[in-house]
Amino acid sequence: MASFTGGLCLAFFCLASVVLATPPKRPTAVPFGRNYAPTWAFDHIQYKNGGAEVNLVLDKYTGTGFQSKGSYLFGHFEMKIKMVPGDSAGVVTAFYLSSQNSEHDEIDFEFLGNRTNQPYILQTNVFTGGKGDREHRIFLWFDPTKDFHSYAVLWNMYLIVFFVDDVPIRVFKNSKDLGVKFPFNQPMKIYSSLWNADDWATRGGLEKTDWTKAPFVASYKGFHIDGCEASVNAKFCDTQGKRWWDQKEFQDLDALQWRRLRWVRQKYTIYNYCNDRSRYPTMPPECRRDRDI
Repeated sequence: MASFTGGLCLAFFCLASVVLATPPKRPTAVPFGRNYAPTWAFDHIQYKNGGAEVNLVLDKYTGTGFQSKGSYLFGHFEMKIKMVPGDSAGVVTAFYLSSQNSEHDEIDFEFLGNRTNQPYILQTNVFTGGKGDREHRIFLWFDPTKDFHSYAVLWNMYLIVFFVDDVPIRVFKNSKDLGVKFPFNQPMKIYSSLWNADDWATRGGLEKTDWTKAPFVASYKGFHIDGCEASVNAKFCDTQGKRWWDQKEFQDLDALQWRRLRWVRQKYTIYNYCNDRSRYPTMPPECRRDRDI
């Protein structure tokens, strides 16, 4: 897969030493209303800079959220988010794709808040045909409350890649040959929300939300979508095979991206369901490829 642009040096390698093709340049500013609309608690969404930024607000009465206007089969979906600062225990900020059917497909970023001075946990998950329980958890290598950072999903027929600031943190490959379902025929909408989940989010529910710290605010900008828009009943995309994410260089990570992913695995991963023998005495079949990393 071609590398995304960026100047990040990680430990023993640096982008400047490798020349790689890149996907089309993403716009620096996309107004919220072009691609998204509120879904609930409209009065808990604050618009800034003419809609170039929005704040989601959580208080003891309600959280809030928004969703994409369109549904998509494959593409690249990116959001820049600044997380709730300070004591955010019990608070979850979510950015995810989900289909509408009961046996739904879903691709999740969930940011789990924590007590003051304790790091956020980023949890990712993939649902296929209604089955999830494929959690990965990592610490981030920066404070996500201090500034906006980019969180993106690349989804095509071959794999799903989760990116943080253009660094791949997880790959879920198409393992249909191993009997594992893969999202390919259910269009998904993109969602984001800020909500209270203190029954599970922080230390398994031991740390409760401190409502004296409310309201909790997460900020968003860069509402980028580059996907194949389809009706919710579509089984294929009419441009399938013709878009940049379908091309050969995006069917796998390149060597630099694999090194970056190993770096995340070695330094920042705190949970991988593939290694959890209490939940999975027999390794799930898709994990055979996961272990190749």
